[in-house]
Amino acid sequence: MPPTDVTTLIRTELPRLAGSLRKVGELILEDPAAVTHCSAAELGRRTGTSQATVTRFCRAIGLDSYQHLLIELAQERGRGEVSDWGTAEIGPDISPDDSLERVVQVVGTADLRAVQQTIDRIDLDAVERAAQATARARRIDVYGVGGSGALAQETETRLFRIGCAVRGWTEVHAAATSAALLTPADVAIGISHSGATRETIEPFELAKERGATTVAVTSDPRSPLAKAADIRLIISPSETSFRTESIGSRHSALLLIDCLYVRVAQLSYQRASASLALTDHITPQHAVKSRRTR
Repeated sequence: MPPTDVTTLIRTELPRLAGSLRKVGELILEDPAAVTHCSAAELGRRTGTSQATVTRFCRAIGLDSYQHLLIELAQERGRGEVSDWGTAEIGPDISPDDSLERVVQVVGTADLRAVQQTIDRIDLDAVERAAQATARARRIDVYGVGGSGALAQETETRLFRIGCAVRGWTEVHAAATSAALLTPADVAIGISHSGATRETIEPFELAKERGATTVAVTSDPRSPLAKAADIRLIISPSETSFRTESIGSRHSALLLIDCLYVRVAQLSYQRASASLALTDHITPQHAVKSRRTR
């Protein structure tokens, strides 16, 4: 598996698990360090399940065995102990009585960790293929709703600035209409933390039917969105109290979007440079000049 925290993987997979498998995942997240000293049979007893259930849980989250889980937990603990941002000391929980200083530490630590994990697990080949397709695309559709809708619009802003024919769609009817008009010369980018948002998947799958190259940006590589994609860009979530993973994952998503944007600019250097040169004056012209007081 990629060099990212196994507890992040468990949090991602947990909503899809039910019954006894979910109990195993919840206990591991409650005290990962303690689990490293448990046998599969003992973990089964602690969760009121069985050794076979623990083994099934490991396979359900994509690990080969319980031994594989123990290795991943130990490696994650080791990374935390040497981490520059203190993941061993600062957890994701925020209580109502915590100081603002702790809030800043917890939120900042979670976001830094998620960004670093995203960097560690970036599939460079996938980013390159997505950039190549985007740079030569006749049209680019970007689909997302809610928080991911803001990311879709941000993607549109970046790519539009360097001369791409791009549109971010945040309403399902308009997105589906656009998707129906795509061709094999086009690209469709779907953004969804869960990868299970119907309003994003519907136009995304339609774009694929029309022959467009489909690129998924999601934290779940086994989600419906990821399965429908030709290219998958996987992000790491950033969860704390009061912030769902969909909110915390936006920094990681923006990192991937920025990498894609810069690579597209490189691949279409003349067009991108010309477009930037033609628009660089616009923002400064709309800046309010301060008045000097005498």
